[in-house]
Amino acid sequence: MKKESKASTYFLIATTITGLLLLPFAIVKRSFKDWIIVYLVSIIGNYFPDKYLVSRGYISYQQKFFPKLQVHFPFDFIHYPLILLYYNQWTLNSKPTGIFFKLFPFVIPQIIIETIAEKNTKLITWKKGYSWYHSLISMIIKLVVCRSIIASIRTLNKGDISVRSRTNS
Repeated sequence: MKKESKASTYFLIATTITGLLLLPFAIVKRSFKDWIIVYLVSIIGNYFPDKYLVSRGYISYQQKFFPKLQVHFPFDFIHYPLILLYYNQWTLNSKPTGIFFKLFPFVIPQIIIETIAEKNTKLITWKKGYSWYHSLISMIIKLVVCRSIIASIRTLNKGDISVRSRTNS
């Protein structure tokens, strides 16, 4: 195993373990049901676009935990749902401008890490003109769409929000 490949593997394992350790803190809060719904919506909201991009050849993942799975399992099923859980919790009672501006503390670090991983590892490869700004735009859109779906579910839930944060923004 080459040095770059070993470093990529260690990075993948470390980030996956970190995500798994943080996941219970994001879900086990008041209204467990709401956060499970957010988690499931986030998996659906990321898995299908990722699968589409991989099947069309825009993105490829050469190092994966599950080689038969087209998508990147840790990102689609752990990292992105974790990002969306914390984003939803932080923006729970925010106004639209707060919802928009609170995207960036989540999206910018993710795009920086993804860009570094694309340039320095075999974890992700961008093809056919795909680049960091495509990831940035798609992540913003996915977070806003999933956040809107969750808000709609809460509205349909008798107009009540199951969990209220202490501060509004």
